[in-house]
Amino acid sequence: MTKDIQPLIQTDYLSNILEEDDFKKFKELTSELKDTWIKKQIFRTTTEMRISVLSDFKHPNNASKYWQCVREQNVHFENLMALSFDYRRNEAKIKWLQNKLESETDEYKKEIHKIDLDEKLYAKASMELIAKDRMREINKWSELKLEFNDGTFDDKNVNTHQSEAYKHILENRAKTLTSGSSQSEVFNVISQLDTLNRLHKEGVLPLEKKEAVTNYGKPNNEI
Repeated sequence: MTKDIQPLIQTDYLSNILEEDDFKKFKELTSELKDTWIKKQIFRTTTEMRISVLSDFKHPNNASKYWQCVREQNVHFENLMALSFDYRRNEAKIKWLQNKLESETDEYKKEIHKIDLDEKLYAKASMELIAKDRMREINKWSELKLEFNDGTFDDKNVNTHQSEAYKHILENRAKTLTSGSSQSEVFNVISQLDTLNRLHKEGVLPLEKKEAVTNYGKPNNEI
């Protein structure tokens, strides 16, 4: 799969929409723009995963962090599969356009087919780059799942840990309430926390007993 965007930059055509000085500068920057295109950030870095997605406030324990990793990994898996179908359609279109270019005799239609082909080739390179970065995230979420799955929680049923996790989350949110907090915000946090505490007390939503899940192993990595 090509990752070299330079042959896909149609500088001759850019000269038609850029002023002469801008076009000259663009040609000078072609190698730099290729480097920028390849190394640009597409999805989240490991730092962003740990701080923004898996913050201790939103995910206060390993169980909560593990199950968020499951959600995030699945999003990228499903999007990668969807991208693969788009890629196949794009490949079919490229073959169709190449065949049309060989057989087309009308110069106008031939030019249109060439434009469409250039666009599809650029889209192909972009999809390959996106697929590579989605796979990077899938791999990283897999590593994080293994890191957080310490054997102290149920890694087969997401519901098992949520009672305890929600308690910590709501307690954290309650600590942030001030006299300036809106009535709806206070009502939302306090009502949920009170309800959760009542359900704990009644045994409807018991806290996860860690000794009961010590037999849970690491997740099966097979899809």
